[in-house]
Amino acid sequence: MNGQKWLEKYHSKMHHSLRKRVQRSYLPGHKANTIPVIIKFKQKITTAQLQSLQNHLKSHDLPIRHHLHLLNSISSKVSKSCLNRMCRWDGIEKIYLDQVKKTSLNIATPSIGSTTAQKKKGLTGKGINIAILDTGVYRHPDLFRPVNRIVAFKDFINHRKQPYDDNGHGTHIAGDAAGNGWMSKGKYKSPAPEAGIVGVKVLDKNGDGYDSTIIKGIEWCITNRRRLNLRILSMSFGGKVNLPCSDDPLCQAVEKAIKAGLNVVIAAGNSGPGRSTIESPGISPSAITVGAVDDRRTLTQADDRITWFSSRGPAPGGRKKPDLVAPGETIISLRAPRSKLDRELPYLRIAKDYFVLSGTSVSTPIVSGVVAQLLQKNPSLTPKQVKSILKKNTFRLKLSPNTAGCGEINARFLS
Repeated sequence: MNGQKWLEKYHSKMHHSLRKRVQRSYLPGHKANTIPVIIKFKQKITTAQLQSLQNHLKSHDLPIRHHLHLLNSISSKVSKSCLNRMCRWDGIEKIYLDQVKKTSLNIATPSIGSTTAQKKKGLTGKGINIAILDTGVYRHPDLFRPVNRIVAFKDFINHRKQPYDDNGHGTHIAGDAAGNGWMSKGKYKSPAPEAGIVGVKVLDKNGDGYDSTIIKGIEWCITNRRRLNLRILSMSFGGKVNLPCSDDPLCQAVEKAIKAGLNVVIAAGNSGPGRSTIESPGISPSAITVGAVDDRRTLTQADDRITWFSSRGPAPGGRKKPDLVAPGETIISLRAPRSKLDRELPYLRIAKDYFVLSGTSVSTPIVSGVVAQLLQKNPSLTPKQVKSILKKNTFRLKLSPNTAGCGEINARFLS
């Protein structure tokens, strides 16, 4: 089939963002590079079918990147001619563009009441493990002294065995949730200073990651949740919404994780202040989607204000998002020495062990830490119950639900 006619014939097989990408490749001067895709099958793929597809891709030097069992899909990078042939296969339901997500970064613990719960009730997240799906995690003293709380590490980018963070974002996020303030004598302590951290590296040194890699990380967390006593997934990244949640592979993976009993906390994104700027996968209905407030460095929440960058709702279909907000302006947490952020933004260092960042990226793990406190108090709670309890007990900000959700996270109810 000549030219672009095949795109018209098989338009129902490809998501529109993928069709646009292919159409651009036909423009004069545009290089005909391979395109990253997620290929979803109508039925569970057999070993023989997978081998046939694998052989076809290999013949074009295009190996399968990930087998996404969770969604009955695979990911690969394909040429236009290869994509054309795939569209003819009856066994393929739909082909999506494998989109890139980025850290929700825009270049507080006492104010939300979690310190009170620590002191009065001993709620420190002990016994609860949090998966940080991000750029990795550095072995910071606040995470391994007096005992090592990095209980596991899985690297889907460079496949290294030992914990590391070549970007620095993931380390800051881990500290926002579970840093114990060891190197600051308790000054920079998170809501869950005794929670365990499971580092899942799904973003590269630039803070970017394909949907398929993130889905693979989610799949790994679901598979290993009982072995690692995983209760929470914290995701501080996002990207432009190109399709409804019901047709978004990453959102589908998030919903499956929640059905498996995992509490998933996701950044709303930093695309505000306009309406309908919640990013994917923050549009996931069952997830706890977190926006950002500026706590003005005071202990009272009465003077807190929504940050200009915090993404606003509604989500596609009119769903109210975010669900709640948390401090996300100039938050001090862990520094990863010699990481990309550390090298490029040295003026954000606090002494030699800490670092300042802003964004819904840092709001999200603060909420994850409070979830760990809540689960320590009542381990039998389901994700639906956890979300309901958090929303019911927020500090009301008298703002639109599509700006601040139900209000600001407030852990005082725990004590």
